[in-house]
Amino acid sequence: MKNIKEAANFIWSIADLLRGDYKQSDYGKVILPLTVLRRLDCVLENSKADVLKKFEQMKATNIQNLDPILNKVAGYNFHNRSNFDFNKLIADPNNIASNLRNYINGFSEDAREIIDQFEFDNQIGKLDDNNLLFMILKRFQEVDLHPNTISSMDMGYMFEELIRKFAEISNETAGEHFTPREVIKLMVNLLFMDDRDALTKKGIVKTIYDCCAGTGGMLSVAEEYLHELNPDARLEVFGQELNPESYAICKSDLLIKGQNPANIKKGNSISEDKLPTEKFDYLITNPPFGVKWEKFSKVVRDEHETLGHGGRFGAGLPSVSDGSFLFLMHLMSKMKPEGSRLAIVFNGSPLFSGSPSSKKNESSIRQWIIENDLLEAVIALPNQLFYNTGISTYIWIISNHKPKNRKGKVQLINSVDFFKKMSKSLGDKRNELSDEHIAQITKLYGDFKENEFSKIFDNADFGYSKVTVERPLRNEKGEIIKDKNGNPKADSNLRDTENIPLKMDIQEYMKKEVLPHVPDLPAQKPTSGEFCVYVLKCNDGTFYKGQTNDFPRRMKEHEKGEVSWTSKNLPFEIIHWEIFETREDAVKREDYLKSGRGREWLKKSYENKSLKIFERQAGVWVDESKTNVGYEINFTKYFYQYKPLRSLDEIRADILALEQETDGLIKEVIG
Repeated sequence: MKNIKEAANFIWSIADLLRGDYKQSDYGKVILPLTVLRRLDCVLENSKADVLKKFEQMKATNIQNLDPILNKVAGYNFHNRSNFDFNKLIADPNNIASNLRNYINGFSEDAREIIDQFEFDNQIGKLDDNNLLFMILKRFQEVDLHPNTISSMDMGYMFEELIRKFAEISNETAGEHFTPREVIKLMVNLLFMDDRDALTKKGIVKTIYDCCAGTGGMLSVAEEYLHELNPDARLEVFGQELNPESYAICKSDLLIKGQNPANIKKGNSISEDKLPTEKFDYLITNPPFGVKWEKFSKVVRDEHETLGHGGRFGAGLPSVSDGSFLFLMHLMSKMKPEGSRLAIVFNGSPLFSGSPSSKKNESSIRQWIIENDLLEAVIALPNQLFYNTGISTYIWIISNHKPKNRKGKVQLINSVDFFKKMSKSLGDKRNELSDEHIAQITKLYGDFKENEFSKIFDNADFGYSKVTVERPLRNEKGEIIKDKNGNPKADSNLRDTENIPLKMDIQEYMKKEVLPHVPDLPAQKPTSGEFCVYVLKCNDGTFYKGQTNDFPRRMKEHEKGEVSWTSKNLPFEIIHWEIFETREDAVKREDYLKSGRGREWLKKSYENKSLKIFERQAGVWVDESKTNVGYEINFTKYFYQYKPLRSLDEIRADILALEQETDGLIKEVIG
């Protein structure tokens, strides 16, 4: 780690030479490509003479493509056939610009394409014109970036550190380019957990894909992990990255490690999938949070509407304000039919955003994932773990070949308190996971048992029905308006919705839990000159009736406990409320209720009501044609822990203590 920090700090100090001639936001245009060049130069150092010798021998042949031959001599998937290296460039300061261009052009095609992504040729002339090129190259020539000094993993750390620093001074979001390595380690642990036996077999070859590859950190950690687990195993890495600089760094890392650089593609993986027919064993990514996708919405919507589940987005489309679910569906389309596993980082929004409706949205995407038994686990991470955001984050584990004990189940792990404070914050990152925390979370996942931090649910536990409760449309007299078939028309102004657990029958739930609490109120409240008779039912089974003009007073008195509605003064609910045009009509109704016959009818019709009787009495019904099924994962509800409020005595004691402390300070000031 010492070598990484020393090298990173040294390279960072080189940027000071650009001060005045370059804006701070442009420092990376010089430092990053030269860091890549110096790394490639150090890697090829030992075989450079052999490559030049072989190149001279092959000039006389008619072979058009010498790259494979010279790559083999170099010992890597790239080489440099120029007579120059960093040492020779520094030896000729008068021709340094032309010599540097000659050196860059001497790289094999794949390596040259990497340098081209930085558009570095534009900077060579500017640096030379300002007499900076020699000084900058001389400083880079002094730093040792040979693999024997700095491993590929450490080099990845160093690139990320440089990108983070350049992003900070230019107010860019560095976190879009990479993910903290300890988070990647946790994701890889979870990804490989159930496959460890298979991965230790001799000569095993697996594939992994990251659709937001960044600088390649996730792919590098996964490859390193598998190599530690089984030195004979090989993990072929694939990825796609939109940012040209991150893409170039990722590709250069693959070149050095002997991976196929053609496996890394440049472009937006959602709007321009460069690996459309490939399927992978493992899939991993940290997509950008809350990024709008309207710029390429036409491509996505066309695929959704024309291909449906034959394409990537058949399950639904998220809001254009957050494309997180697009990346998940894209990855899921690349899972092998015989079995793949997927790990993705999300913020909290994909857990609950989107309301169930006839239009496919986030809720229908969750429904499709869970009902197809693809969601294995969701892990809540500590806050302030990422460089560019302090908000809550979650790891989703997706699998299309769940172990038998996980089938039909989803595990939720609450690890929000598993962190240690950093000695120095990096951007928004103030917390980090230790190796012990990673091991603890991995064990919780692997044990698949319920405890304080782990809950296990049936898939259907996250589902619910969103039902529409209708009330009848009434005329000015309060009479129900019916359609030509004699059915009551619905009053859209009084329409309501209820969310009902998926495991419960809608009609039974409405009968027991909803309808008793939604009295049939008229479309408009009684006005002056109108009379209303209401009937209240108390918990002891007795009834009270009254008129509109005394109802507010009675309610207020009852709240104060000054009036006894019944002999036991029990709570009540409205079960009937009708408007009458005149006092005479109201009196007639009251006279009827006063008689034992009317009172008995009211009590009997209420207590013995079936759903139809209640609808006829209260005029409330469920329009099942409007019912939609939704899914959401409410972490707060499942892991909520009640914390009692502090007592008044404790608060009073604190206030008095503060007053005494303040009083003492005031006396000191006044003297």
